[in-house]
Order: sequence, then C-alpha cells, then structure tokens
Amino acid sequence: MGVTSFTQEFTCPIAPSRMYRALILESNQLIPKLLPKFIKSVEVIQGDGGAGSIEQVNFTEASHFKYVKHRLDELDKDNFVCKYTMIEGDALGDKLESIAYEVKFEAASDGGCICKMTSKYNTIGDFEIKEEEIKAGKDSAIGIYKVVEAYLLENPQVYA
Repeated sequence: MGVTSFTQEFTCPIAPSRMYRALILESNQLIPKLLPKFIKSVEVIQGDGGAGSIEQVNFTEASHFKYVKHRLDELDKDNFVCKYTMIEGDALGDKLESIAYEVKFEAASDGGCICKMTSKYNTIGDFEIKEEEIKAGKDSAIGIYKVVEAYLLENPQVYA
C-alpha cells in the first residue's frame, strides 16, 4: 500500500466558527439542502455524530457515484479541526483502500478564515495516484465550500 498526500488551501470571508459549524457539525443537514441535485442525504449510520461515528453520503442519479462512507476520526471544536476517512464506496474504485482527510479553519486577519485541507490517498498495491487524477475530487470539494460560503454570506444570521 502506498500513501500519496495532497494539500490545498483557500481564503474565505466567513469566520472559522461559522464555516466549521456549517461544513462539519451541521453538514448532514445543510449540504443536502444546498446541493439537492447531487446529494440525496447524509446519514449517521453508526455512533452519535462524534468521533468514531460513521456517516454515509447518498448521491442522486446525477452523480457518477451511489454512496460513500466516512469514519469521523477526530473533532476538535476549539481549534476548528476535523479528521475523517473515506472507508467505503464506489468513489474509491479498485485502486484506493481509503482516503484520510484533515480540514482546518484558521482565523484570517480580515475576520474570515483560511481553509486548509490535506488528503492522504491510501492506494492498493503499488498503484501511484497523480494529482491530475484527483483534480475532479478537489474541484468538487472546493465547489461545496463555495456553495456553503455563498449561503452563509446571504444568511449572516445562520450559525452566528
């Protein structure tokens, strides 16, 4: 098994506490509401929603995938950090065993935040994943963040 890591970051005009709450703590309710054409539901299928819980994301027919399961590895609400691992689903294909993610929201000097994401791709065998092969996944993640950002900008009272 090989491990390939990628990092990305971007700035956002929303405070870290609001982004963390929307994208991490309340995502199972908010994301299907904001992206109903692509995400049918997000369900906690094991646990209480805290560390150790397993969530299943169910996609609509418009997606290339049916579902993925994530294990929530760590929630640090004080420092706005979340670690989780994609452990099952057709998005892993036959070349990936899992994908571990770390998401961190840091305060920016303008009142917004810096969103930092690290992805570690655990491959099966000696398969080597290349950055261009995961570009669609990275673009999709950024797209979700931007949809949530727009929603929070339009609704300043939400998660205030």
